[in-house]
Amino acid sequence: MARESRHPHVKTKTAGIYKRGNRYRYTYRVRGVQRWGSASTYDEARRLKRQAEADDDRGEARELATVSFGAYARAWVETYQGRTSSGFRESTRRSYRQMLERIIPFFDVQLRLRLGEIEPRDVKAHVRWLMELEDPRRPGRLLGKSTIRQHVAVVRAMMGDATEESVIRSNPATGIRVSVPEGDGTDRPAPREKRALTIDELRRLLAALPPHYRLLAEFLAHTGLRIGEASELRWGRDVVLTGRPYVKVRWQFADGRVCAPKTRYGKRDVPLSPGLAATLAAAQPPGSDGMLVFTTPNGSRLDRHNLLAKVLQPAGRATGVPWVTPHTFRHTCASLLFAPVEHGGGGKNAKQVQEWLGHHSPAYTLKEYVHLVDAGVGDASFLDTVTRAAA
Repeated sequence: MARESRHPHVKTKTAGIYKRGNRYRYTYRVRGVQRWGSASTYDEARRLKRQAEADDDRGEARELATVSFGAYARAWVETYQGRTSSGFRESTRRSYRQMLERIIPFFDVQLRLRLGEIEPRDVKAHVRWLMELEDPRRPGRLLGKSTIRQHVAVVRAMMGDATEESVIRSNPATGIRVSVPEGDGTDRPAPREKRALTIDELRRLLAALPPHYRLLAEFLAHTGLRIGEASELRWGRDVVLTGRPYVKVRWQFADGRVCAPKTRYGKRDVPLSPGLAATLAAAQPPGSDGMLVFTTPNGSRLDRHNLLAKVLQPAGRATGVPWVTPHTFRHTCASLLFAPVEHGGGGKNAKQVQEWLGHHSPAYTLKEYVHLVDAGVGDASFLDTVTRAAA
């Protein structure tokens, strides 16, 4: 209350609009009851006052949400279920909580705006503020473009729900663009390009891997499956080795549980080359239907962190590719699929590679990798020449 007394309302030339500190307050009525609104400028206050009065005349007026950004955000993130039919992971919820705790002080402390007072200009100011923040994971570096975009996406999702719930009039984060300079002359490094193994590097790496993990690595390079998808494959249910062999991708292991892929595009059938199919058939233990296809030597479920630290990194260092990760095989598969047939690749087009990898659109696939064109998914026979010596 002491803060209130330091900033009395000062009349302006417009009735019902007052200057208070560095902001402007205006009065309006909702069903005959006087309410107060707040704006950052005099012209904005006049516009909001006229809008509120017009809404009241049309019978569309409702009270401006008095809840703070932080109060709504902290309650919202605990019950948020995502804005698509694929649901919402608990690991994503944890990430949202961390981002919101970074965002809340800007709106609640720096701008001192209620949720219903936030406008597109405030969200843009928030983007500029984020651009000056240091990345807590990389001391001395500013937040990267992708991280800033993630923060804005959280605000957009939260405001979208608030709009649907009629807590606010419209979503002020809709259409906000994030343009963040990166590379030379900035404090942000240029984004690292996705690296793929060359055919020679892939062959050397496969030869250096422990025998138990060699088939897994070859399988990942052939199919482009994410490690979470590969670690939940089960004999009989997901691996079809008769007729035209293929893998059914319907499940994955993520966040410590078995779940469906994040999007409907992740559910797909990926063809297997004849040579890889034969090797898988020879490796399948008798009576193994329902058992995991890929495990550790003691039969337990694969752990991506242990796979990286204890298997891939030692082999990568030994063969000159210390940057290799489980996801590198996915990038390698994409590059091989796109590469011309005369260069040892599959000569696939963007639509084929999109469906093979489970991306949401061919445009995304092209953006992430390279370009070439053909039609139909085709078979996987050419992959045998990449990882296997000629018979």
